[in-house]
Amino acid sequence: MGYPRTPSLVNPSRSGRKPVRPDRVHDERVSMSRGHDGGGTPRLAPPRPMTPPASPAQAQPPAAPPRDSCCFCCLNVRVRQQDSHARPSMTDLALGSPARHGQLPPSEDVLSWAHSFDRMIISPTGRAIFQRFLRSEFSEENLLFWLACEELQRESEPSTVQERARLIYEDFVSILSPREVSLDSRVRESIHAAMVNPSAHMYHEAQLQIYTLMHRDSFPRFLASPMYRQCVASASASAAPTASALSPTSPAS
Repeated sequence: MGYPRTPSLVNPSRSGRKPVRPDRVHDERVSMSRGHDGGGTPRLAPPRPMTPPASPAQAQPPAAPPRDSCCFCCLNVRVRQQDSHARPSMTDLALGSPARHGQLPPSEDVLSWAHSFDRMIISPTGRAIFQRFLRSEFSEENLLFWLACEELQRESEPSTVQERARLIYEDFVSILSPREVSLDSRVRESIHAAMVNPSAHMYHEAQLQIYTLMHRDSFPRFLASPMYRQCVASASASAAPTASALSPTSPAS
């Protein structure tokens, strides 16, 4: 007694049936899984609506809303930004002079700078030219620190004094600042002690030390620099036409 043959083992040539293609089998299985209607025809699922692709602007996530300051560093940055809009910076005070627009003081004043460092540093034009020289020597922070201390001494409001004293410390005294000035350890310790209760004259000794450094070290090189010689030549050339116009002329014979 033999075993009955399964449909999968029947030879198509002997059974009289045509071989079924794999794709037809797949289609029949799909139709069987989806069901049939009353007429025996397969019931297909309706086509899905096509949605247009999202544009690059829509694909990007929305920007996060600005947050408040999360630490003292962020608050310090915001205070400096607000303070910069409220008052001019030390760089603006030093460069905010007629020298930026090509105007120079009389030649007598320019020549007097060679004999008095005080006369040059109290002149807005002299400070602007001297600051450009210090910038070429990578020591501009000395003059900016001196100007900041001068401005602090003119303040009388306690809250303003504390705020500017803190900014001066962070900009020129802190070892983390890229514009740290050269001060000895004794002066630094006195500044650290004064930061507990800041005052308008707490940087007096440090200001005097930086003033002496500029006077003895940078000022002689400034007088020998081409920048100062060009300034003297320009001031003398501008004063020559004025002097010739004011000189009396000899009567014609």
